[in-house]
Amino acid sequence: MSSSFVIACVGKPSAGKSSFLNAVTDATAKVGNFPFTTIEPNQGIAYYPVACPCQTHGLTCKPRHGWCEGGRRHVPVRLLDVAGLVPGASEGRGLGNQFLDDLRTAHVLIHVVDASGTTDDNGRETKGYDPVDDIQWLRGEIEAWIFGNLDRRWGGVVRRHVATKSTAVDSLHAQLGGYGTAREVVQRTVDAVARGALIESGESLEKWAPADLREFVREFVDQRFPTIVALNKIDMPDADKNIAAILRRYKRQPGRPLRDGISEDNIVLTSALSECLLRKLARQKFIAYATGDDDFRTSEDDAELRALDDKTQRRLNNLRDLVLFRYGSTGVQDVITRAVESVGLVPAFPVKSFSGDAVLRDCVLVRPGTTVRELARRLHHQLDENYAGAETVGAIQLAEDEPIVAGKTNIIRILTAAGAGGG
Repeated sequence: MSSSFVIACVGKPSAGKSSFLNAVTDATAKVGNFPFTTIEPNQGIAYYPVACPCQTHGLTCKPRHGWCEGGRRHVPVRLLDVAGLVPGASEGRGLGNQFLDDLRTAHVLIHVVDASGTTDDNGRETKGYDPVDDIQWLRGEIEAWIFGNLDRRWGGVVRRHVATKSTAVDSLHAQLGGYGTAREVVQRTVDAVARGALIESGESLEKWAPADLREFVREFVDQRFPTIVALNKIDMPDADKNIAAILRRYKRQPGRPLRDGISEDNIVLTSALSECLLRKLARQKFIAYATGDDDFRTSEDDAELRALDDKTQRRLNNLRDLVLFRYGSTGVQDVITRAVESVGLVPAFPVKSFSGDAVLRDCVLVRPGTTVRELARRLHHQLDENYAGAETVGAIQLAEDEPIVAGKTNIIRILTAAGAGGG
């Protein structure tokens, strides 16, 4: 099940994180316009749509998790809604320490920002608040948390680094492993910072100044916590001007590094409460609607649907005008899609055979560059221990170190010494 991939919804209190979670999953998170509505992280399963090979290859599709409709496989991913963050969290203010610890299991962050300006930086209800700095200060708190943890131990880190004659990457990875960090992430970070070339040529960490460590941490946050910004409450009165200001700040500048690791490509306009309402009415058979649609149908269009009362009809008309017709959707599905695609995950379809009874049951999202043998290891330790080869459609043999590529080598039968396939 691909819900081992975890997305964390982060942001200040009352920005709409719980509403977002409810809008894209079947979870029921507490919702309220007051600080720290979420104390323990709420969890839910959202779904990422991918092209399913069932139609192109004539295979039977019976998903073990999620569903397939019209050649689109909806693959489960896990979402966490963690406690609200406030300025000073890295120093323990609010629920900061708990919040930051909750991030350790996440692969991608969705930063839910209240674009309406109706909550201040502490999540208290207000009017006229300018949210343009919210992205920057949340990012700053995460950086300060990691930098503080490293800086406090830096003397000991350097002494062990020198005494053991370890590489810089190994020494840094030993300190960052607690953030759920693979060694390759530390390697990419080192390669990206200004001292990367010097480190590769053998420079010791003992030559690093505090500024070098800060630069490393900034780049590490980019690599370890890719972030999608969900500008929420887009249907509120002051949202337009705030959205425009945020998009201006994060407009991509050719040849210049991204500001706070964000560009307009990472920003999605959303209305989580609109999605919640549409999903509720669809479940109750008042409207026909699916997440991501640009419109809905009512009893005026479909006699099998229940009739709406005047109050609900007016509310839906406003939602149509302010959200669906204006932006093309509520935006919540786009956020999930961009979050998964920000790390380039590849859908892999393990099967037991390619004969007439071949069935596509599982879809596993894997990191780019994942090899066939690594997939076998992930599916089950016995497939790895008894590995005897692999093949894809057309009985094409695959090398164990061959990377899994969507549309080419991602339908895989794992062969074992006993002759059984994996699926």
